[in-house]
Amino acid sequence: MSAMLLELKKPSSSPFQNKPKKTKHRDSDTPLINKNLDISIFVFRPTIVLVDDLLNALKQFSLCTESLGCVQSSILQSIHGNMFIWFGAWLKRTCENKDSLTARLLSMLANISNMAILVDHSFFDAYAGESRDGSSAAKFRRGDTVSLSTALIYGGDINNVSYACLALFKSGFQRMQGATAGVCLKCQTGQRTASLFVWKSLQYCYSWILNSDQRKALSPYLESVSIEIKYDIFRVVYVSGDSDIDLQVLYPRHQMLEQAGGESKEEGQLMQSTSIV
Repeated sequence: MSAMLLELKKPSSSPFQNKPKKTKHRDSDTPLINKNLDISIFVFRPTIVLVDDLLNALKQFSLCTESLGCVQSSILQSIHGNMFIWFGAWLKRTCENKDSLTARLLSMLANISNMAILVDHSFFDAYAGESRDGSSAAKFRRGDTVSLSTALIYGGDINNVSYACLALFKSGFQRMQGATAGVCLKCQTGQRTASLFVWKSLQYCYSWILNSDQRKALSPYLESVSIEIKYDIFRVVYVSGDSDIDLQVLYPRHQMLEQAGGESKEEGQLMQSTSIV
């Protein structure tokens, strides 16, 4: 089974509306079985020129989610595009409770509706991954470079695409110079997969993008399936607790989860997209 390790130092207070009570926390390593964990991704497109206020509001939002069961969160900012991603890890709950949680989060996010548009939000499972140091963790800190690619499937089986992405990941990760870790994600409620990679530098990430062809790589694995691939490059601008604390996402070594989903909203605006038929 897959697992996730979360290492965080929770802040002592939150300036957000309806903030949780002030609490002191120490650094901790908390091992969790991944089947008991949900990963949420919220995509925002700013509607203001100066985004500092938006970033601060998302940080405050992160603090408030702790009282709702979020065990760790981070914020990624697009380097070239106009987008923020909020990433949260939650103890898994029933679909009914998850719907209630989503409604609560959307209500809280109404406070930033004058600063950004919520483009998309989904829950994901991490089903495979690898790191250079041999650990089962993809670690990133504030200032790190992260690339995120998504594949939206039309008229096909998401499990087939998930296995294709897994095969590419297994065969290609060791040749990705400068990538320190990578994680494969599968949407719980939609025909979509995602791959996240952490890089030593932005230059390594550029080199990989310029010399790789995801369309060509996926084509041999899939027939009679239309896939839209999108990707973007992000900088980590916040990790819950403290910028000196790692965000660690553990994953199984190429072990598939059995859960699959239904339909979901289309992914937010990304740097580039291609279609594969």
